[in-house]
Amino acid sequence: MCDTLVVLANATKTQKMLFAKNSDRDPNEVQIIERIPAKNHNISLNPLVQTTYIKVKQVEHTYAVTLFKPEWIWGAEMGFNEYGVNVGNEAVFTKTINKEQALIGMDLLRLALERSKTAIEALYCITNLLQTYNQGGNCGYQKKFFYDNSFLIADGKDAYVLETAGKYWAAIKVKDFYVISNSLTIENYFDLAHPDIIAEKKRNPKFSFAKKFREPIYTYFSQAKKRRHHALSILADNHGNITVETLMEILRSHNAKTNKASVSSICMHAGGLIGDHTTGSYIAQYNEKENIYYVTGASLPCLSIYKPILQTPISKDCTNKGIDYWLKRERLTRYFLSGQADKTSFIVERNNLEKAMLEALSDNNSKIEDAIIDITLKEEKLINKYLQPLINTQHKFSLGKKYYRKYWAKQTNKLFGGEKNV
Repeated sequence: MCDTLVVLANATKTQKMLFAKNSDRDPNEVQIIERIPAKNHNISLNPLVQTTYIKVKQVEHTYAVTLFKPEWIWGAEMGFNEYGVNVGNEAVFTKTINKEQALIGMDLLRLALERSKTAIEALYCITNLLQTYNQGGNCGYQKKFFYDNSFLIADGKDAYVLETAGKYWAAIKVKDFYVISNSLTIENYFDLAHPDIIAEKKRNPKFSFAKKFREPIYTYFSQAKKRRHHALSILADNHGNITVETLMEILRSHNAKTNKASVSSICMHAGGLIGDHTTGSYIAQYNEKENIYYVTGASLPCLSIYKPILQTPISKDCTNKGIDYWLKRERLTRYFLSGQADKTSFIVERNNLEKAMLEALSDNNSKIEDAIIDITLKEEKLINKYLQPLINTQHKFSLGKKYYRKYWAKQTNKLFGGEKNV
């Protein structure tokens, strides 16, 4: 389960596009931030590229990409490239789901970033790959999980929603803002579509893409409608004044009517009978000079710190640090969930750091790289402050109901080993 949103320049306070996504996966599924440089490929020697399950035709040149990805998957949940194209994907539950190995949504996302300079190029890259290779295959980590995909694609100027069902697809160009969760949203109106969908719409003017392909049971239990409505309400209330802080608020939000272990919260906490866990989060801020990205590199944005990276790599930022970077922060997160670490004090210090970060990274700052390095070091120092006193202490989950405590004890034992409940 995930949530992705884009806000066009006319709806933001700075008159610059914003893009954001929470990646919701298995709670023990490590998400890494990986930068992959641009590269020329010798097609005659290596005509194919291996994705998660299948090989596809390689192109002569791939663009530099920054990927937020489960460490075991070739593709990515979300990411951007050297031209400022951002893509986020969502699981959608349709009547056409294919369990045979093909391209998964995360592979389609990476291929689009590697091969596209604009949002519309990325859209057609994905749809052309769908026609050639189809989509399908297991996307689950600890259990098998199959789904089709929707995508939000942006380049700083334009943004598109692309929803798919097998090889079929429909797309709309975004106006003002848009949110996708785990449900098809394109009904009777679309700007672009698969030729068969266009033909069907001509035969039946009332045709709805979502109604034709939506699988209702899984879609209902994903609680996508509630999450999407919550995000859209905040964006509508702040139209014309939407900022990075607005998106942070959305990505950290919980459904106040339920326990935090609920798929109805955008900041998704595992621990219930069903549901995933937010394992990574990022926000893209388009700028005239250099796009800035605020990334957690950690699970649960409500308990994590957004750190800045630039579209162009710089030394000493928080990218390319591998599995250990995420695991270190996850160890502290589990201490917060167990009740052993002082969550309240940490959040106060975290908020102060992020406030200083946003002030330091204003467009007028000529020493932006120095500011990023300084903030990255301060984040590491703050993590160490709360983690080091507990580093040799077993996680003992004493908060919440019995099932919740047992759930997190089991998950933590799998991830770190030797953990017990009380």
